[in-house]
Order: sequence, then C-alpha cells, then structure tokens
Amino acid sequence: MEISPKIRVGTAGWSYKDWEGIFYPPGMQHRRQHPLEFLAQCFDMVEINTSFYGHIKPHLAKLWARKAAAVNPSFVFTAKLHRSFTHSPLAVMEPTSAATIQPNDEDERLAREGLEALAAEGKMGALLIQFPVSYKNTLLNREYLDKLLRQFIEYPRVVEVRHDSWDNPETLDYFTHKNVAFCNIDQPRLGRSLEPTEHVTSPLGYVRLHGRNYDQWFEAEKGADRYNYFYREPELAGWKEKIERIARKTDVTYVVANNHFQSKAAANGLQLKNMLTGRRAKATEALLQHYPELRKIADPIAEDDGGQDLFRLA
Repeated sequence: MEISPKIRVGTAGWSYKDWEGIFYPPGMQHRRQHPLEFLAQCFDMVEINTSFYGHIKPHLAKLWARKAAAVNPSFVFTAKLHRSFTHSPLAVMEPTSAATIQPNDEDERLAREGLEALAAEGKMGALLIQFPVSYKNTLLNREYLDKLLRQFIEYPRVVEVRHDSWDNPETLDYFTHKNVAFCNIDQPRLGRSLEPTEHVTSPLGYVRLHGRNYDQWFEAEKGADRYNYFYREPELAGWKEKIERIARKTDVTYVVANNHFQSKAAANGLQLKNMLTGRRAKATEALLQHYPELRKIADPIAEDDGGQDLFRLA
C-alpha cells in the first residue's frame, strides 16, 4: 500500500530531553538545525504534544511549519487541544467530567491563535480532542462534547476517549453525523479502559499507540515512565492490519506513536512505516546506533555538521 498521502506515520511530540543522543545527535544546543529538520526527514507528520500543556505561540507555529517544510514539503502537523477544554484542573485528584472542566474565554483565544497560525501555513492536519479515562459516556458529558465540537468546527476534529462506555453504535453514529474522527488507541487494558478499535467515522482516520506498560500506567513516578514501552514486531503487525483496513475507508489516516520514552516512538514508528510501505525508512544515525535492529529496515539521513547558532528545543 502506498503510504503517502493515504497513511501518515509520526510521533507524539519531538522535544524530549532524553531524545538527545538517541534520536538527535549529541550537542543539539550547539547545532544550527532545528529538531524538526531531523524528524521531518524520517516521518510525514507529527502530533504537537506541547499544545496540551501550554497554548501554541503563533510565531512558533510558523517556525515549526517552515522548518519542517524545508526538508519535507508534504509534512503536516496535528495538534492536541489544550487541557483546559478536556481535563479537570485537578485531574490527578478528581475524575474529569463536564462539571469539572473549566475553560474560559482566554483559553479559547490563545488556543485559536496558535491553531490559526498553523492553519495559515497550510500545515494543520487535525485537532485532537483528548479526554482521560475518567470521562465517561453520560448525558452531561455528551452535551459538553457536542458544544466543544461546535466550538472548533472549522478544524478537522478527532476525539480520543479512553473509557469503554463510548464504544457503542450510538457514539459511532453521532461521530459520523458530526463528521468527527474516532481516535483508535492502543493502551493497557485496565478496568474499563477502551480496547483496541478500528472505527472510521469520517474521511480522516486516527490511530494512537500509547504502549502497554501495565505496571506503570497509573503508578508511574514520572509522567514519561508510563510511555516506557517498546512494541515487539508481532504487536506492530497486528496494528498494521488494522491501519490498512482503516485507510481503505478514509482519505488520510494519521498514525501516532506516543511511547516516547528514549525515542521508542520513533523506532517503532519507523518499523511500522516500513511494514506499511514495504520500503526502507530513513532514520538518524543516533537512532540507528541506539536501536541497531533498525538497520534492517532503515538507512541514515544526511546530517549537517552543526554550527554555533543556538536554538531552544521548542
């Protein structure tokens, strides 16, 4: 199957300290290259992760779009909606519901500024609206979701729900009616967590692979620990089949690896990309050294020799 533009594989985020020396070359702060100039040579999309924690600054959205386009003109971004719209401010202490989510007018203004800047560059693939597992399928929560979908109707919308109460024909019919993509996820099956699905409810398909770190999913001391999981090839092969079935029913399907600890997302993403295309992928030399098994399916990209201009891993 032709992967581009039908299927786009990428990672959730790109700015992680533990990726230096594993995905990026050592000493990145002294190079004149932006991290996206490496990532966009290996993948066709990336999901902006920082937009969940802090609103995208318009000037950064433009910078990211232009840096990525310089090495991969077809590269696109998807973006998480800010957590003020989807999570209780005390989400670690109380369940999230429509009664506890508290966005304000300033949140909407700031969210729109960043999303519109990205869209103006022609690089806005989709808006991911991600709810936690505590957000259950209740009347009040459905009404809030309906309002939120209307609020951001100008963007291609994807909804990620993690509680299995949403996995029913009524929800799928509603998403289809609203032209909203259902986010198919891979996560540890704990309690009422949503199991792997392959639902298609719009011309846009979306898959997120969170890993299967059962031991630390809810007990992780650090947030990154829960994403410390490396998919084995048979596990990826199962998702390859699901993704291909999803892609047959969509115009474009985004596949996002979120197991970002020590760049395992990038390694698994390249393996999956190779499975889907049957072609050798491109990887950074650092990644090939850290995950030598990738040499079976990937070749190194050309890397600049660095420079003295400093930049931040924005």
